[in-house]
Amino acid sequence: MVFPANPFKPTAGVMPPVLIGRESISADFSEGLDDGPGAPDRLMLITGPRGSGNTVMLTELGLLAKKRHWIVIDETASAGLCDRLIARIAPQAGRVADATLKPAFMGLSLGELTFTPAMRPSTLRDAIAARLHSLGKGKGLLVTIDETQDASLEDMTAIATAAQHMLRENAEVAFVFAGLPSLTSDLLNAKVLTFLRRASIKELGDVSLADVRLALARTILHAGVSIDDPALDAATKATGGYPYMIQLVGYHMWRQARRRTEGPADTITIDDVRSGVEQARARLGEGVCAPVVKRLSDRSVDYLRAMAQDDGPSVTSEVAKRMHESMNYANIYRQRLLDEHIIAAVSRGKVDFAIPFLREYLRSMGE
Repeated sequence: MVFPANPFKPTAGVMPPVLIGRESISADFSEGLDDGPGAPDRLMLITGPRGSGNTVMLTELGLLAKKRHWIVIDETASAGLCDRLIARIAPQAGRVADATLKPAFMGLSLGELTFTPAMRPSTLRDAIAARLHSLGKGKGLLVTIDETQDASLEDMTAIATAAQHMLRENAEVAFVFAGLPSLTSDLLNAKVLTFLRRASIKELGDVSLADVRLALARTILHAGVSIDDPALDAATKATGGYPYMIQLVGYHMWRQARRRTEGPADTITIDDVRSGVEQARARLGEGVCAPVVKRLSDRSVDYLRAMAQDDGPSVTSEVAKRMHESMNYANIYRQRLLDEHIIAAVSRGKVDFAIPFLREYLRSMGE
């Protein structure tokens, strides 16, 4: 037997074969589109830690909109976000009021449109209205913005202002913002963005292990490959319900089974799972945990390593003792880590890791 192509996709933003644990979000958004202007789920804010599936969720919602013949504009927050949206939404690029054309270098491109800050909200609003008019009856416009925590306050103010006006006018529009959990504290607390507090907030947490097991089994069996219960249980447990880890474990155990030269040719064995889990953990450490740790100060890392000695939430006074520092000193680094959403305050005097598998990665650093 030629082992089938690997169905698991541990690449950022790539749609997995099965979207598990997020069905209610898709259902809410679909109903929002069908219920017409004014439906609350036409303004949505999706938050979750790295690897929880924010980008994948935006892709899924975009597909739902396209099935209804809506135009979908996908953007990622970075410098010039609002200007890019105006240029992409306007039905006739280059004929937008209050725009300045930046000349291209050596004539190699058409250049970039820029807009005066004061005119961005109204210009974006006009661009949306013009695009909707060009689409005709029964069609709408969905705007999705990924990594929203990286957007400038100026850009988000302009977008929120334009969105507010369009939704008030019962236009056939929807806006979905996605980003890290810091969105709810950073953007929503800004006075100029109180409008976004009305958004339907969807928090992407871990997937239940029962759903993980079912999804793994269905994906494997659908491809014509078998896996026994002990191997399936081991793979399920190793994911911890973390969406990115689900894809990593699936991908690497599948690859291990395909490369194996001995044993059953159409089966994923327990040994395949064990090897795959080891490779998945290494990849997770390299791709998610290492970049986080690398940009921290030495003492911040010391705080995390002191926390990693616990199997669950850590008592902050105990962490300070392990660092051989006073509570006041240790709290400086506690607050920095809280501000960066690397750890979370789970109860009075206790903190825990906000990034899945970071504890295990820190422990491996000392081995």
